[in-house]
Amino acid sequence: MKTNRAPISWLLLFAVTVSLTAFGFGGGKEDEKTKNKGFDLNNMDTSVKPADDFYQYAVGGWRKNNPIPDEYSRWGAFEQLLEKNNVVLKRIMESAVAKKNLVKGSVEQKVADFYATGMDSAAIEQQGYQPIVDDLKNVDRISSKEEFIKTLAEQHLGGSEALFNFFASVDSKNSGMMAGYLYQGGLGLPDVEYYTKDDARSKEIRERYQIHAANLFKLVNIDSVTAAKYVKTIMEIEMKLAQASNTRLENRDPNKTYNKFALTELTKAEGGFNWALYFKNLNIDKFDSLIMAQPKFFAAVGKLVNEVSLDDLKIYLKWNVIRDASSALSSAFINEDFEFGGKFLNGTKALRPRWKRILSSVNGNIGELVGQLYVAEVFPPEAKNRAKAVVDNLLVAMGERIQMLEWMSPETKKAALAKLATFGVKIGYPDKWRDYSALTIEHDSYYKNLQRASVWANRFNLSKIGKPVDKTEWGMSPQTVNAYYSPTRNEIVFPAAILQPPFFNADADDAINYGAMGVVIGHEVSHGFDDQGRKYDPYGNLKDWWTKEDNDKFQARAQKLIDEFNSFVAVDTFKVNGALTIGENIGDLGGLNVSFTAFKKTAQFKEGKLIDGFTPAQRFYLGYAQVWAENYRPEALKLRLKTDVHSPGMFRVLGPLQNIQDFYDAWNVKPGDKMRIPEDKQVKIW
Repeated sequence: MKTNRAPISWLLLFAVTVSLTAFGFGGGKEDEKTKNKGFDLNNMDTSVKPADDFYQYAVGGWRKNNPIPDEYSRWGAFEQLLEKNNVVLKRIMESAVAKKNLVKGSVEQKVADFYATGMDSAAIEQQGYQPIVDDLKNVDRISSKEEFIKTLAEQHLGGSEALFNFFASVDSKNSGMMAGYLYQGGLGLPDVEYYTKDDARSKEIRERYQIHAANLFKLVNIDSVTAAKYVKTIMEIEMKLAQASNTRLENRDPNKTYNKFALTELTKAEGGFNWALYFKNLNIDKFDSLIMAQPKFFAAVGKLVNEVSLDDLKIYLKWNVIRDASSALSSAFINEDFEFGGKFLNGTKALRPRWKRILSSVNGNIGELVGQLYVAEVFPPEAKNRAKAVVDNLLVAMGERIQMLEWMSPETKKAALAKLATFGVKIGYPDKWRDYSALTIEHDSYYKNLQRASVWANRFNLSKIGKPVDKTEWGMSPQTVNAYYSPTRNEIVFPAAILQPPFFNADADDAINYGAMGVVIGHEVSHGFDDQGRKYDPYGNLKDWWTKEDNDKFQARAQKLIDEFNSFVAVDTFKVNGALTIGENIGDLGGLNVSFTAFKKTAQFKEGKLIDGFTPAQRFYLGYAQVWAENYRPEALKLRLKTDVHSPGMFRVLGPLQNIQDFYDAWNVKPGDKMRIPEDKQVKIW
């Protein structure tokens, strides 16, 4: 069951030296207490020259000594930190469960009861598919297309993505207000092209998907013959949706996915779908316009609902009920879900332990409630200010790099610096926690708790339409091992969970920390100026602030980076998609340059003392590489190449470093070496 949909810091542009030591993470001087901390020499493969393959040189030992655990499809620094985080979260949740007489409606009561009902495997096993019987009966009772639309709206409130998605988000051209967004959806496979392509892997995935769907239907006591007919119907409907859908690459253009419609225009434009009835049943009929990301898709949805028989539409809704609920039902459903999504699509060998799955579910549904307990234990308030100083240092470095750009005109530089000056920064956890008082969590049923949480979250989201943006809101919980940049809010956000090793390391020198967390910060800053972020102005509005000449120069440089990544073979004959990953690749290249610019101001860099035989600059790049030490299962890597806007870790190291003069200098990489591409192919953007 799904619930997730998708103060301003002004910067004076002058040089300020703030060391990562300000966050409590070591200095640059060599001494026995800090030596070998922050980077383990056993991670390396010194049989390889750094100028030939820096990734293998820096982390080849780690990759050899860290096979993928059976429950994972990928294993790397992020997953290791996730495991460490899980131990803390498990302790927090089990501690809440163990307490007696918790106050009804309190943070601990809701976390405890959600986790406890999820961990009650005996009750869940006994129930089988009983939790969804009423949902399936509701679909059976549909007797008209109008009732179909009413039920579709109810399913959407419960977190379903049947047919399409509707949610509230910042209006990209009026960033102070929230707007309703219609976005394509309705597919059971992870990418549109798995329906539309006829390569061997796509065909195999379609075949296995149909077997999977039939198996799930059988688990709700539908006979094999009927299940096969149902699957045929589902594939016909999903194929029509896929053929009308944009590809992931097409959806990367924010201008093409911004199409504003008055509600009075929708019926005429979109094939006669009864939007008024749909919105009425969401109880959100008091707004006058919305944004449609893919008009072609919604025209097809209107046509599909009008032309496909009611019986077939009901089969499609039933499939979405079963598919969405499968991971929350008895072991027969969970195992079937894992066989397809885990083993087949990702190559994972073993199901995660129940406690990890339930922990993840509770996190995903009431993340800021769990977050309140998490930060109280692991992230003291004073840490926010120390981390903020480091972020400000990187923002200053970005400003300096913009001012030094030789390819950008003074006019566009001025606009870029104005945007940088308005960047918002969020560190650790929200200043104002989300109010969950209207959400009831009981000790009765895990599935009911999921339903209640889903409906509450979606009602909360949709209630924002037509209202001012709440700039205090976060898009990630504090316990999330990640970071992000929001173009419509023009802010960078660093949850508490990522502010620990191997990103921030209390025992490491500045070089390692700037190479790791410094680059993460610089990466997010650079997203404000990547192929998508650069299209938004200082206030988060989708508005062009570039001169035509500078725009053309940026496009030419970005294309060179696309061409570079297109040449990388990741597994078998499967290559990186340079166009799909261009935003993240620009982020990595910019993040490295920005962080190194900031690092050069530290005492460690200026003193130049060796640690473990490496210069400060060399340790900076070793620190970066260790963040992306990872191993993939082939199936998972093939899936990620199709669906992930991030390049695999190997190429997040090799790709940007091949373009950086500071890297050449640090490791004596000469023309003709494999890690140094010809000068006419080198990319310099930020």
